[in-house]
Amino acid sequence: MTDKPMLASDAVPPLTDRAFRRISVSEYESMIQTGVLREDDNVELLEGWIVEKMTKNPEHSDTTQFLRDWLPSIIPSGYIVRDQEPIVTSDSQPEPDIVVLRGTRRDFSRRKPTPSEVVLVIEVADSSLRDDRNWKARIYARAGIPEYWIINLPERRVEVFQTPHTEGFSPGYQVSVVYGIEDAVPVVLDGREVARLPVRELLP
Repeated sequence: MTDKPMLASDAVPPLTDRAFRRISVSEYESMIQTGVLREDDNVELLEGWIVEKMTKNPEHSDTTQFLRDWLPSIIPSGYIVRDQEPIVTSDSQPEPDIVVLRGTRRDFSRRKPTPSEVVLVIEVADSSLRDDRNWKARIYARAGIPEYWIINLPERRVEVFQTPHTEGFSPGYQVSVVYGIEDAVPVVLDGREVARLPVRELLP
């Protein structure tokens, strides 16, 4: 287990000499409701940009499903686990691989979760590693989400980010810890450790 500074980036999608315009969360929602965007469109809204999501390889899918199966058995009552479903922030609508929410499943049957209800977000990273460390981390930190994990498949480790700072142009996390193959990652919900997950068991 080692300390690792949070990477910060203000990178945005590469632009050409053509004009591009960011859209709001409400505009994005309207595009979904009117059918401009369909359920099978593999996109998410990140800081006002409609971004195509990375294609998932079998290792990514297996790790996500493993977390989806395992986490509900260790988290206490009053929390739920969802996978690859959107959450809504001030300028984004990301679809994390895993999110742990405060509440019941029925609480979200007619609406999408907001950051105040999110206690843990997990992204499984392979080809998306750079975006997950920078772009996604900035979005989750700006939203004040208290804990963010990256399951880093290429380097076979788990990167845990805590204590978000939300101010300024490039928000980020003030604390980051890397857990290696021999470590166990503490699962912390609302400041309380509820379990530890062996990194070896999280990786394919």
